[in-house]
Amino acid sequence: MSYSDFFNFEIIKTDNNTNARAGLFKTPHGAIETPIFMPVGTNSAVKMLTNDQVLSAGAQIILANSYHMYLRAGTELIKKAGGLHGWMNFNKPILTDSGGFQVFSLSKLRKITDDGVFFQDPKNGSKHFISPEISMKIQEDLGADIIMAFDECAPYPCSYEQARKALDKTKAWLERCFMAHKNYNQALFPIVQGAFFDDLRKESAEFVSKFDSAGYAIGGVSVGEPTDIKNHITEITAPLLPFNKPRYLMGVGTPIDLINGIKYGIDMFDCVLPTRNARHGTFFTYEGNKIIKNKQYEQDFTPLDEKCNCYACKNHTKAYIRHLYKTQESTAATLLSIHNIHFLLNLVKDLRNSIIEGTFEEYSNKLLNDFKKND
Repeated sequence: MSYSDFFNFEIIKTDNNTNARAGLFKTPHGAIETPIFMPVGTNSAVKMLTNDQVLSAGAQIILANSYHMYLRAGTELIKKAGGLHGWMNFNKPILTDSGGFQVFSLSKLRKITDDGVFFQDPKNGSKHFISPEISMKIQEDLGADIIMAFDECAPYPCSYEQARKALDKTKAWLERCFMAHKNYNQALFPIVQGAFFDDLRKESAEFVSKFDSAGYAIGGVSVGEPTDIKNHITEITAPLLPFNKPRYLMGVGTPIDLINGIKYGIDMFDCVLPTRNARHGTFFTYEGNKIIKNKQYEQDFTPLDEKCNCYACKNHTKAYIRHLYKTQESTAATLLSIHNIHFLLNLVKDLRNSIIEGTFEEYSNKLLNDFKKND
């Protein structure tokens, strides 16, 4: 038995002038059309939305956070419920991250060792330890289709020595993850690290490519670095990963980032940005980001975006949603979240179609110019 019994990635069309490709990634809970954006359900729910609303927005796969599920509900409880799919009553593919990024972000509450990471829960002070083996067990109990290797994410900025140590630990931990993980109906994705040093990124990409996996991820970006550095790292790293497997760029989700990532050969993206922005009153449009509380929308009886056909845009106006937001009605965040998620999913769907139709370069360049002009 191998991953190929449960997972298969078919590249349907590639772009002639860029590294963009349209694919179909088959998983135990259904096929995913790539490139794809994955809404984030940190605590096993996409914030402010029901499963029906997430699916109606066009989601094909969502992400849940193993760190939060381990600390809050507890993985044993979720396992008894039938894993995340049973717990959430969600029958589409699910991806869980390893919890590594969350642990490492607790800079004053954790200690990194060769064995793993000791840390304190910032909410109640309880002490915990996660190793590669424990991370695999947590994610095995959660039962997601795609799980992530336990890695160390170096901060931005950092020294070459710091990035080197983090990469060495990530490489050693990856080997332990693969030794501990035995469920072939869960795809374990290795993660490329190396901070913002080209030679370390190349070394990491070559190392992870040696592992037989259903897909590969690029981590350690979107951690505070300038956009041009993020683009450079993505552009040089993506082509180094196996061509016939999906490539996942972790934690990236602005419209411009999605377009550039697809151009560089990325197939999967995730980010909390669409729902976080919504809760703060910001919404995506093809004319750049807009803020619903602005006075200009007080008597604006048009949809959030004229080109959008999401539930919010088909049924409500900016003036109405602004009123809800100004009066602190939670429905405002729900409507803006529906819109933002639908916007990104529709954007990548249109880009996928342009790859298949052979118009990706022209279409993506026009979109980039429009977004940048109004950014």
